[in-house]
Amino acid sequence: MSYISIGKNDSRYETLKKGFNQRWPSDGADASAIYVCRSVDDAQQALQHAVAAGLRPTIRSGGHCYEGFVSNNPGGVIIDVGFLTELSVDENTYRIGAGSQNWDGYVNLFKLTGSAPPAGSCYSVGTGGHVVAGGYGLLSRLHGLTVDWLQAVELLTVGTGGQVERRLVNASNDADLFKLCRGGGGGNVGIITSYHFDPLPRAPAQVALLVKQYPWAQFASDKERFRTFLKAYGDFMKKADTDPETYGLFTLFKLTHISAGNIGLVIQYTDRNGGLDNIQPLLDLVSAMDSVGKGTTLSTYLPGTGSTPFAQQHQSRRVAGGDLPVGTLIYDWLYSTQTVNGSGNNQRGKYKSSYMKDNFTDHEIDVLFHYLTEVHATDSDFAQSLVQVDSYGGAINHVFEGNNGFDPASNATAAVQRKSVMKLQYQTYWTDRAQDQKHVKWLQDFYYEVHQADGYNGTPYPDSVAKPNSRYEGCYIGYPDIDMLTGRQPGAADYHWGELYYGSLYDELVAIKHKYDPNKIFQFAMSLGAQPPRLGPRIGGS
Repeated sequence: MSYISIGKNDSRYETLKKGFNQRWPSDGADASAIYVCRSVDDAQQALQHAVAAGLRPTIRSGGHCYEGFVSNNPGGVIIDVGFLTELSVDENTYRIGAGSQNWDGYVNLFKLTGSAPPAGSCYSVGTGGHVVAGGYGLLSRLHGLTVDWLQAVELLTVGTGGQVERRLVNASNDADLFKLCRGGGGGNVGIITSYHFDPLPRAPAQVALLVKQYPWAQFASDKERFRTFLKAYGDFMKKADTDPETYGLFTLFKLTHISAGNIGLVIQYTDRNGGLDNIQPLLDLVSAMDSVGKGTTLSTYLPGTGSTPFAQQHQSRRVAGGDLPVGTLIYDWLYSTQTVNGSGNNQRGKYKSSYMKDNFTDHEIDVLFHYLTEVHATDSDFAQSLVQVDSYGGAINHVFEGNNGFDPASNATAAVQRKSVMKLQYQTYWTDRAQDQKHVKWLQDFYYEVHQADGYNGTPYPDSVAKPNSRYEGCYIGYPDIDMLTGRQPGAADYHWGELYYGSLYDELVAIKHKYDPNKIFQFAMSLGAQPPRLGPRIGGS
């Protein structure tokens, strides 16, 4: 045995049984051991041992699963592939190990090739789980989703006889499994050991980085101003979806709880050619937001980003395209990405997501205002709670020179959300387990009420029998949320969590999972084909 087995008596166990979200494992749900693998051979041996011994395996690369799907494994084993960090490059293929974390991947690819994958900004997220969920980041409006560049996947599966098999899957070899690996979510069919990409896009030569903070005091007693503020942002993003000149603009609009003091707007911008020759989209967005809210670029703590010591430029700077907004810094792309890293501290957390195809409605804004300013208004424990609105669309939704010819209209991936202009992540963080219920309930009530008027069953349900012509495109499987198994009302007619994440592809993806995981080795609360608690099989489905 060459992998390292860490049992409960090992001093490393208490640390390694946990991941980024410190809520997990739940009491009594500890794995019996963690198998640390230093090579693909190790991972194959570890999986084979688990299968032969009847031990349920769960897989960890970076440890950022928001739910307890990895850490909650009573009596089973966690197979850790964090050492699978190989990176190799030739003229046709960029190969990245599944254990590589975002930051290592960015740095090493840049050194070797000058390229920048359109992946996430959280430095410690593992490639293994990030890419298989679809993968998006600050360059995705310019270059599409990470899976849009995927050429092949290496993984370990378990055959009918219980034998672990190595596979290289691509568009011509196990094409159905390749489709599942391009947005179907991690842990469904086996252990991904590496990804093969087409040559990735060149990193921008320059980016402009601006962090603005809009004090809550100006909105707290003026809901109409808050409404106009949000609609200014949403209107810009809707129009920007079809304007290629804006595709190098990415924003993190941080609608914080009022106890944080400030609403945040983080903007990274480069023009479509990777420079700052055309800065008009940046100027237009800042103008739209500043016409409603009074902002500052003073350095303070910003939830989801951390302290911002870099935002100290108090005069405008001139570039080829004109004068940048006051407070804007010009950065090398690599250092800008490092600066806006949003991983944050390892804490307890709860998360939800939604894809939006249109601007905010009055109902959505009313609920956002209520839960961000009136519920627990004076409780400083909510200072790390927010709804982060990420800009979306662009090359994710449309053919564009920056996404290497990928056509979202002929989408061969499992990432079905190709019409949205904003992607929302509801987040709340805390440290004391005694506060678990308070935070979880706040976020549940908040989320269900946002979607009560135009969603279905309290969720952003996509186009379907349950919700024809929906304004939403469901949820992101990279931000899993077990509440979505049932939605607000368990047993609601025509509601199914799988459709919420995978749209009309759900049954097809379930069939692919069953084909390549015939013994149901890889099962968790939201694995493909999972049934909600105490509810029967899906009517007409798998």
